[in-house]
Amino acid sequence: MLVETSQMIPITKLQKSLTQTVRNISENKETVFILKNNTMEAVKIPFEKYEYLSTLENIFERMEISETVKNRMKNYDASKSVSWDSIREE
Repeated sequence: MLVETSQMIPITKLQKSLTQTVRNISENKETVFILKNNTMEAVKIPFEKYEYLSTLENIFERMEISETVKNRMKNYDASKSVSWDSIREE
């Protein structure tokens, strides 16, 4: 992943300028990559991007569940089903 150096900020600098950095993220809608010991450690993103990514995550999860249900239904045999009444009796 290529990241512009202007989007990187060392964690010590972030600690000193957190309020201004958050304001910049909010106003400019740009992502900030946080470095710790010269290694990418975390990412701060605008809230709108977070909402979008959360929505995508939910969609992909539902697609995965749907695919699992479809695959299980291919092998479904109603004759092997057990009724709820028989389960409660046990």
